[in-house]
Amino acid sequence: MKLLQFLKNWTLPVSMVSGALAYLVCHMLPLTYEVKSDILYATEVLQPILLFLMLFVAFCKIKPTDLKPHRWHLWLLLTQCLLFAAAAIGLWAFPDTSYRLTVEGFMLAIICPTATACAVVTQKLGGDSAATTSYTIIINLVVALLCPLLLPLAHPQAGMTFLPAFMVIINKVFPLLIVPLFLAWFVRYLMPGLHKRIVNTKDLAFYMWAVSLAIAIAVTCKALVHSHESMWNVGGIAVVTLAACLFQFGFGKWIGRHYGVRMEAGQALGQKNTVFIIWLGYTFLSPITATAGGFYSIWHNIVNSYQLYKKQQYLSQLKNITS
Repeated sequence: MKLLQFLKNWTLPVSMVSGALAYLVCHMLPLTYEVKSDILYATEVLQPILLFLMLFVAFCKIKPTDLKPHRWHLWLLLTQCLLFAAAAIGLWAFPDTSYRLTVEGFMLAIICPTATACAVVTQKLGGDSAATTSYTIIINLVVALLCPLLLPLAHPQAGMTFLPAFMVIINKVFPLLIVPLFLAWFVRYLMPGLHKRIVNTKDLAFYMWAVSLAIAIAVTCKALVHSHESMWNVGGIAVVTLAACLFQFGFGKWIGRHYGVRMEAGQALGQKNTVFIIWLGYTFLSPITATAGGFYSIWHNIVNSYQLYKKQQYLSQLKNITS
């Protein structure tokens, strides 16, 4: 029972350590190239499936009428878009800067849309998951428009103009965001029995996220181990992603405080879809910048672990007072 309670209280740190250890074990074992390829393929297939199911479960718990824009959403959008645009214009103006990789890592950490798991964590922290889900949808649509405009400017590639880049991003966003939303609404109105069972299954999406997080950390370890970049560049990306993470959680909470949604705004701005960062780096920038997603995954999950720990402490104290 103590072990189960420990795993429940520290799910995210355990998941992160498990992902790192799983990769290191596979890396050190004398496995054939074919076996390693099969493991890599399995993770590449499993991760989007988990994200899809996690978001589907989260959407099942939210009424369609609760999904609406809020005034604080605009401030978060402006923050992400203006900082991203400033960094992109800076790289366009100074293309030969020695800080290019660091700036690109910062760009990815800023513009990346809110994580699909944000609603799960928000609900776990006792907040309004519908508000963060609404922002998740909005920021994904904005990213699909803004990134094709500015990424080719910051990092020119042959043949990568607005329309091809837009289609590539939409093909990535649509299946993992819009489809589970419509599927959740279909189940809510046409399969009420199944919908009730999904809603009543406690913490289902949270534990899906824990498995997805372990995979993400394993992928991060792989990228770092096989990286041929200097420690200076890798360390620079680690530092700027940490700074971006702390800034976004802090600034989001500062904005949210004025609207009575301090925790929700902090999560919406600070918790990122790190799988998307990795993909965006590989697709539009350079492979080393994809490590920004891995580092950010570590930083924002440390923040989330601390917040969940503080929430658990508060609930325990409240239980002791009332008992």
